[in-house]
Amino acid sequence: GWAALCIVGLSCGVCGIRGRHKVGVVSAHDPWARVLCPPGLGAGSAPANPPSCLFAPRNRPEGKVLETVGVFEAPKQHGKYETGQLFLHSVFGYRGIVLFPWQARLYDRDVASPVTEKNENVAGHGSKEVKGKTHTYYQVLIDARDCPHISQRSQTEAVTFLANHDDSRALYAIPGLDYVSHEDILPYSSTDQVPIQHELFERFLMYDQTKVPPFVARDTLCAWQEKNHPWLELSDVHRETTENIRVTVIPFYMGMREAQNSHVYWWRYCIRLENLDSEVVQLRERHWRIFSLSGTLETVRGRGVVGREPVLSKEQPAFQYSSHVSLQASSGHMWGTFRFERPDGSHFDVRIPPFSLESNKDEKTPPSGLHW
Repeated sequence: GWAALCIVGLSCGVCGIRGRHKVGVVSAHDPWARVLCPPGLGAGSAPANPPSCLFAPRNRPEGKVLETVGVFEAPKQHGKYETGQLFLHSVFGYRGIVLFPWQARLYDRDVASPVTEKNENVAGHGSKEVKGKTHTYYQVLIDARDCPHISQRSQTEAVTFLANHDDSRALYAIPGLDYVSHEDILPYSSTDQVPIQHELFERFLMYDQTKVPPFVARDTLCAWQEKNHPWLELSDVHRETTENIRVTVIPFYMGMREAQNSHVYWWRYCIRLENLDSEVVQLRERHWRIFSLSGTLETVRGRGVVGREPVLSKEQPAFQYSSHVSLQASSGHMWGTFRFERPDGSHFDVRIPPFSLESNKDEKTPPSGLHW
């Protein structure tokens, strides 16, 4: 994971702690360590006056020299970040840049009324009865240099699409594309005209020193966003906490394909697990219930998730992964539990918040990916 590094005499740009961390020595095996807050502190710990240098080691064989990457800026308490905003992810530590925002509805069951929680049923599961509030997320590019070192994610960061041909199960991915919540962003500025290494950076953005931030959208980004809006759109976010383990689910509709004279509807869903306590726990099992509008109810049980049984600790409190589901109906619901194990061998179940699988009724064309 990421080393917690602060230079003696500087105030940490995230946690505001001054002079309490020693100079970090970066090994060749951890080539992208930066000035970060101590493990376990998230974006909620950001100070009001953060400006501090952001460092990364130069790409040398010995990997022991830190160089300035940029300067932290004060996180925005109000309003949105603009296209071209550079940031450090407060949980996963990668460098990125904002492409454009999404206004999502956050359904937080932790603040739901007791009456609402009793109204769960197979048809609705109560997820839509929880009052949603508007929450800002961002479509971002990830610096390709950082992707190999994001240990708390299950795979190379990517957004998947249905391929535009006859194979109904074929997927393709755009690597280094992610969705980031407003509170996950630790903004910084840089004098580098190409501060992010990604194959789409110069296709989507251009440098303009008269602007703040100095990276503005090209016409190709605007056209790509408009053409792929139905497949990129982030509309609903579902969250629930059980015994200090918070589960956040974001479903995405991917489209419909015909297979064996029937329609198959596809969704991608992204799940983040966060340990809000100091006790170390490990995910051992998953238990899913998948209801289709066609009337079928499927149960899925298995070890871990995506082939892993992640450990959530104070040092690495979060794990995130994406998966896919298909139905032979235009809508459905999913819900379930994750089983965790404590250090003493005891187990407990964590609820996965119920969420809807909805298709886009105005679907006309398949996603266009990188075709301009």
